[in-house]
Amino acid sequence: MNEFQIETAQNIGINQNVAHIGDRLIGYIIDSIVIFCYGISVFLLLGALDLDFGDTWAIYLLMTLPAFLYYVLLETFWNGKTIGKHIRKIRVVKLDGSKPGFANYFIRWLLRIVDVAITSGGCAVLTILIKGNGQRLGDMAAGTTVISEREKISIADTIIQDIPLDYKPTYSQVTMLNDSDVQTIKSLYNDAVRKGNHNVILNISVRLEKIMQIEAKESPVDFINKVIKDYNYYTQSM
Repeated sequence: MNEFQIETAQNIGINQNVAHIGDRLIGYIIDSIVIFCYGISVFLLLGALDLDFGDTWAIYLLMTLPAFLYYVLLETFWNGKTIGKHIRKIRVVKLDGSKPGFANYFIRWLLRIVDVAITSGGCAVLTILIKGNGQRLGDMAAGTTVISEREKISIADTIIQDIPLDYKPTYSQVTMLNDSDVQTIKSLYNDAVRKGNHNVILNISVRLEKIMQIEAKESPVDFINKVIKDYNYYTQSM
């Protein structure tokens, strides 16, 4: 999953995850199925009423208008999402990180004629792959892109910690903790170490001593690291 950085009005850089082209294609297929089912439903409903086509063509056009405007309507009123995008956890945003307006969504919708309809999606796929920041022609014209709302999780974000095969634990009381506790501890600990926030490390250490009803044998930094490793040892041995 590619990343690109946006600059907010306050000149703060924010990394966004570009929506994977596979998610966009699946979302498109889901949206196409929704539109198709809606159109069939309208056709069957009007057919069941047994009305003369000359009298119902205007009604049919009116009732199929939501399907024709499906993308621009849903993206406008659903914060850049359609049903397919919602299911795949992706949405449309402006390149500066702000919420697109109706004009942005309308331009994207108009250029679907080139991106999707005329070229059968080939132009959109090619442009997205070449551009690298999730933009098809419609996005380039509208100043938008499509991002993934899924969080990227690395090993460092989990409770998993590498320990040697001959590792010997010190605190068996770590089994009083659970995965959620240790993940929170590890996240706070790593963040505090990066920022050099000793007060946070000390508070975590004191809290752990109270919960586990022990007295640490090491410095707060080494103690917390030891607790994380000991927890991994006992849970991996089960």
